[in-house]
Order: sequence, then structure tokens, then C-alpha cells
Amino acid sequence: MPGYPTQRTCRALLATAALGCGSLALTTRDAAAFTHIVQPGDTLASIAEGTYGRIQHEKVLVAANALNVEGGTAIVPGMRLQVPAMEHHRVVAGETWASLAEALLGHKRRADVLAAANGTSPWLPPEDGAEIVVPYNLRVIATSSDTIVTIAYKYLGDKNKAWVLDHYNGFRGRRVQRGDVVLVPLTDLPLTPEGRAAAATSSQLGRTESEGGQRKAQAKVNTEMPALIADVRAGRYVNAVARANQFLASGELTKPQIAGIHGQLLEAYVALGSIGLASASCAALKAADPDAVFDPIDTSPKIIAACAANAP
Repeated sequence: MPGYPTQRTCRALLATAALGCGSLALTTRDAAAFTHIVQPGDTLASIAEGTYGRIQHEKVLVAANALNVEGGTAIVPGMRLQVPAMEHHRVVAGETWASLAEALLGHKRRADVLAAANGTSPWLPPEDGAEIVVPYNLRVIATSSDTIVTIAYKYLGDKNKAWVLDHYNGFRGRRVQRGDVVLVPLTDLPLTPEGRAAAATSSQLGRTESEGGQRKAQAKVNTEMPALIADVRAGRYVNAVARANQFLASGELTKPQIAGIHGQLLEAYVALGSIGLASASCAALKAADPDAVFDPIDTSPKIIAACAANAP
């Protein structure tokens, strides 16, 4: 389906990273996930037990790394896994739960979840200087059998919290569709001493090896970007969503790379009928490339409509 940014944007992306133009993905502020390099003998259950003290949290690792998409992906030694963890923020004067939710969780409507995670209500202002906990936005890629109720039960342990996920994601009662990315705010991610040590080690490695690691991540995205474009063009939209989110989680990418990835996700979300996610993806594309525009002659009306829905 047509739906590409203007030729100016395409030329810039192609010149910088040999990227194609076309779609996008939902983004939020990076949470405090850390990297675990799979060792011989590791299983998702053993990693979950060592990190969280709870074997059942392996489902969090599966979702965070999109390991259950299209038949599933096995972990192998040397593989890098993103391990979700809680984040903290120190409140400064003038911040509200709404402004904090927008900055930390991606939208001000999530203020009630943020406030509740800190034992208060969104109409009571946070105290200046208070350290607050920030939920982890787990990206769950919905399968054909998923509903908002089953996702709430699986990750929040309570099917009655389906309305929380509906409001959090702005679905407004819309049924979850295959390929949708459902954000699940997790607040129950306590780390064991082993988990805290792994997080600290990961952080130190990130500081000492960041330059080389980021260059490798960027080079890998350049090499594998044609596969993402091929997924979108062939209509493998669920594959495209999973691949794109893996790209975005792989490291600090260049802005043209981010714009190109989000361009592919925009098209994929529109094709899947996930207009809210497509709208958020368009915003992410424009944040990475403020000069990006869409030619109404060459661009699908649905893509233009999705972008207009998020316009100021």
C-alpha cells in the first residue's frame, strides 16, 4: 500500500543509512530495562527466577523481547535480552501527575496509573522532591486469540483490570486486533540481589562499551532494514511490528534510522487497523525528523488521517 514520506525525506534516509521510507511504531520514554546476555544453560524460567525471584515472570521476558511472535523464537547463548525493571524519578516543583505521565509514560491520560503506583490519587499533587516509582511500559504484541481481558489477566493478574488497559491505551472500547501493541504498565517487578547486581553490571558495561555497542546496533539495523521493508511490502505486518520493535530496543539508533523504522510501522499499523498506534507512530516519526511531510498524491489517505489525528 502506498504511504511514504516525501522524496526529500526518503533521500535523506537513504543517503544516511540505506533505509526505505514507509511506516512506524509506538514509542514511549525508555524504561529502566537492562540487558542480559544469554549464557549456556539459561532458560527464560531460570532468568526470571534469578532476576525477579518468580519463574512466572518469564512471560514478561517473552513479551519484552517479542519472542512469541509468529510461532515463537528460542533463546540461544549470546543472545541479548531486554530485562524490564522499575524506574524512579525525583519530582521537581511545578510537575503534576498529568505532566509526569506524559513525560514518563507517553500520555497524560496515564496519570491515574502513575499516581496509583505511588499510593495516591491524580488530583493530589506530587510533593516537590519526592522520589516516585515509574511503571514499566511492557509492549505486548496481540495475537489473534488475545482480548483486552486475557491480556489484563495474564500480565496484571486480574481480568477486571481490562478497563485500565483500555483507558491506558486509548482504545475506547475497541476490540484488540492481531498485531496491536498493547502497553501494559507493570509495577510488580522487584529485583532479587542477583537481579540488582545484573542491572548494575549491565549499566557499567553500557558505559564502558557504549560507543562500540551502539555502532554495532546501528550497523545491524542498516543491514537488516531491507527485511523490515520486505515484511511491510509483503503484508507480513505482525512480523514487521515485532522486527521494528526489536530494532528500536537494540540500542541508540540515529535519527534517520528511527524515522525510517517508524515510517514502516506507520504503514503496518494502518494496514492492521490500529489507527491509535499509527497516530502515535506518526508523531514519533515527526519527532525524529521534524521536516518530514506526506505528499497527499503519493500517500494513502488512511496514513494522512492517522497523522492528522495526532496533529496539535
